[in-house]
Amino acid sequence: MRIVVGITGGIAAYKAVSLVRSLVEQGHEVKVIPTQNALRFVGSATLEAISKNTVDPDLYTDVADVKHVELGQSADLVIVAPATASFIARTASGIADDLLSNVVLATKAPILVAPAMHTEMWENAATMANIATLRARGIAVMEPADGRLTGSDSGKGRLPEPDEIVAAALALAAHGTDLAGLNILITAGGTQEPIDAVRFIGNRSSGKQGVAIAMAARARGANVQLIGANIEMPSSIDSVSVKTASELEAAVKVALTSADVVIMAAAVADYRVEAPSDLKLKKDHLGTTLDLHLVQNPDILADLVEGRGDSVTPYLVGFAAESDAERLDALALEKISRKGCDLLVANDISSSKVFGADTTAVTVVHAQDGVIARFEGQKSTVADELLTVIHDQLPERKNNS
Repeated sequence: MRIVVGITGGIAAYKAVSLVRSLVEQGHEVKVIPTQNALRFVGSATLEAISKNTVDPDLYTDVADVKHVELGQSADLVIVAPATASFIARTASGIADDLLSNVVLATKAPILVAPAMHTEMWENAATMANIATLRARGIAVMEPADGRLTGSDSGKGRLPEPDEIVAAALALAAHGTDLAGLNILITAGGTQEPIDAVRFIGNRSSGKQGVAIAMAARARGANVQLIGANIEMPSSIDSVSVKTASELEAAVKVALTSADVVIMAAAVADYRVEAPSDLKLKKDHLGTTLDLHLVQNPDILADLVEGRGDSVTPYLVGFAAESDAERLDALALEKISRKGCDLLVANDISSSKVFGADTTAVTVVHAQDGVIARFEGQKSTVADELLTVIHDQLPERKNNS
């Protein structure tokens, strides 16, 4: 894919180097267009070395080739990261006074803008109006992350991490905003059930797949809420942190009222300690053995199915981690029949080859049609493919197709 990466003059410009590197490593042809102010923060030599293309932000060189039109027409995707408040304002007003702004006007390719600025600037009424204008014109604008800003300030306005921008941009190029208007609730990670004040029963789920789904869904225009169990949450996604199965269940119930789709990717403990101690249990007092009385946790997915009744909303997607690779399909079919959800995503966890890894292989099972898809590769890619299946299976989408 031919990708233009625009960089404007903010302190976060240094992150664009990692963004460009990631795109190049994935095999894309990347042309970097920094503004003159961006070059105050990161040099053209660095950008040329990383992109493997010359960097010339001057609008008035190669005039005979009509450079801005050629770049705009040849691009398959345009990313602007970081995008300053000034760039956003000028783009909303249609002002084209440098090479990057001319390319933005000259292209028909999807455009992803990743803002970065101080919280007060982001929340300013003028910026909000300009963002609304860009979105109304079909330009995708990422929500900035919440975190440390320049100096000692913290708040919303931080540039999302390069991998988040890459995932959002590639999803935009592949699918546009086909999930716009959908409210998608996603759970990720693994619950931890306390034994005492310091010990717990847990599992090996890293939450990477659930987070990848959340990032891909947001990139495709969905309104996403992520409930994460004991994972590091992406700062640019609306999220709630929980620890135990009961906390996860409570958070799901709160978020469920507005959800069109629920994707239960979290690994929820089947059992919990009946009476965990508020204090640390002392080995000297316990002796050589420790007997724990475990009780079953609620089946959150099954309860969601039962609570939904005959309704088709929310559309329910379950996950199943299975260690018997030879019987994966049969186990998935048995589980979806027992759970009653609409789709089930099963993966082979034998030899611990999925937990914590960046790649996976999954089988997607439909309640009536059986096995309908198999995907393998990077978890970000699998997330995108799974969302396409969900999009195509949603009753309202099928009826309108």
